[in-house]
Amino acid sequence: MNRISSISGLTPNRFSQQVRSNKLREFPHFFISRQFITSSINHKSKMTNSQKPNEEPKRFGLENQVKRNPHPDFNKVENSRPPFDFENTWTYTQIPNKDWKVGSGANDPSWKDHKKLEIDPYGEGRNPVDNYKTLISAIVPRPIGFVSTVSKTGERNLAPFSYFTMVNHDPPIFTLGFSGGKGTPKDTCNNILETGELTINIISEWFVEAANYCSTNAPPGIDEWKLSGLTPLESAKVKPQHVAESAFSVEAKLVMSHEWKSKTDPNRATGVLCIVEGVNFHVREDVINSDLNNLDIGRLKPVSRLGGITYGRTVDGYERLRPDFGKESATNEVKQLLE
Repeated sequence: MNRISSISGLTPNRFSQQVRSNKLREFPHFFISRQFITSSINHKSKMTNSQKPNEEPKRFGLENQVKRNPHPDFNKVENSRPPFDFENTWTYTQIPNKDWKVGSGANDPSWKDHKKLEIDPYGEGRNPVDNYKTLISAIVPRPIGFVSTVSKTGERNLAPFSYFTMVNHDPPIFTLGFSGGKGTPKDTCNNILETGELTINIISEWFVEAANYCSTNAPPGIDEWKLSGLTPLESAKVKPQHVAESAFSVEAKLVMSHEWKSKTDPNRATGVLCIVEGVNFHVREDVINSDLNNLDIGRLKPVSRLGGITYGRTVDGYERLRPDFGKESATNEVKQLLE
């Protein structure tokens, strides 16, 4: 099957035209994944004085420049914190203002006390690392795609990525973002581009430590499955195995990829977008309902990514009905607001 045929019947050229027409080319071109940030094995390069502030830093040793870890002694800080609260499980609460009325705006006026700052991502003195740190702390919480791949020579790789999301359901389509251009030393991206196959696994609280270890800056050929202690299960439609500990896994195949170029240097590749199609699902029986169409978030216990080295829990939420404009438009309140 043609890999692009599953997306609304678009050919690769037609898809590229649609991307351009939607001005995707205007998006910031700095897909810096966790694996990219930590890929500094045997390389200690730092930004030189001759490097322009808005140039992308050297790929190797970038973790030292990002300074993601704000703690001089992380273990000391970790030991000073309260232990993990296993009793804090999923709970529904009321919405912040259950009596909110149409046209009322924000439920808290304190936003008026602070002005919004304007930041040009390509402004003088602005480094792509600044954009990276800004975005990963602002676009939160982010789901994590725990990706299993196999190279064409049979080497396994397992790594988490938070430049990941679902964008369609018929067919099931997901996106993954990787830093650097095609052929750069990111095993996951290279394996997907070479073989067209992967599995995506959702990370839950009961194996977050093992999943995090897979973000290590290990060189190619190192088997993260063995280092993490996680259990591989054979997949049905793709070669990469899926994670037995994960309550929800997706077998997927590559639909298409796109290489991003720096806006300050169009000759420099800065990222790769992979669009993949889910072709098979695996779900733990106690997490999904009898109709096989809804997962219990209290049992799934998903882990998300926040800024820096912070992970997030999902332990409470609230519900709100989606307004029916056909009914709402007949009310006096809506009529008055639209006059």
